[in-house]
Order: sequence, then structure tokens, then C-alpha cells
Amino acid sequence: MKKIEAIIKPFKLDEVREALSELGVSGLTVTEVKGFGRQKGHTELYRGAEYVVDFLPKIKVEVVITAEMLDTVVDAIVKAAHTGKIGDGKIFITPVEQVIRIRTGETGAEAI
Repeated sequence: MKKIEAIIKPFKLDEVREALSELGVSGLTVTEVKGFGRQKGHTELYRGAEYVVDFLPKIKVEVVITAEMLDTVVDAIVKAAHTGKIGDGKIFITPVEQVIRIRTGETGAEAI
């Protein structure tokens, strides 16, 4: 099993969710996060005063899938989240040793 963490632009969340749903991904976790990469933030104007926004709003989507689905799910996220502009985000993939569904006690792939 694999855990995918995708950091994406907030307005791309619905497209990513729909792409994952079409692949049969049944559950995901979404967190509002802030951060920066190569963008290094940007400057904005508020009431005539310029200020620097260091951390930009992003969305972190987490999903645990079987290893067989990995390439398909990653491709779907990349296609759905892509704008071609700086700050599109990143995808992190980590191995998952065990999954346990608390309600039923199911383990492994059945618990996903």
C-alpha cells in the first residue's frame, strides 16, 4: 500500500477529487495548509501599503491506495492539478505498512 500526499492549488481541489472518484478511490483527507516553494511568496497591496505574503494557501490531499493503483492515481492527480504555472504543487509517495479500520477491525487492503 502507498500513501500519496499531494499539495495543490486550492481551486484545483474539485477537479482532483472528481478524477480520484472516477478511478474508484473511495476516501481521501483534505487539509488547508500554507507554504511556499520556488515561488517564495509574493507582494500584495492593502490600503496603499505593500506587504509580503510569505506563505501561500494550498490544499493537501492525502489518499492511501494499493500499490497497483499508484501510477494511475498519480497520473490522474497530475492531470487534474496541472495549470502549467509556478506553484502547481508537489506529490509525495510513501509506503504504508498497515491499515486498520477501527469500526470493523479489518486490516490491509480491505480497510482502505
